[in-house]
Amino acid sequence: MKFFLSVVGMVLIVEGLPYFAFPEKIKAWLVKVSEIPAAQLRTFGFLAMCLGMVLIYLGQKSNLF
Repeated sequence: MKFFLSVVGMVLIVEGLPYFAFPEKIKAWLVKVSEIPAAQLRTFGFLAMCLGMVLIYLGQKSNLF
């Protein structure tokens, strides 16, 4: 549980940093994202999840890191 809370905390820091540092650019970027078709966003999200799972697997099962 301690590791899980640490991971959630790090995700919140990484996710919140752009909003804190560049709020105006984030607003402009969100307008652009709203114009992207849903299917393309879904594909991007799926690929990001797959990449995350590969990174977790490599981190847990190999001596690369």
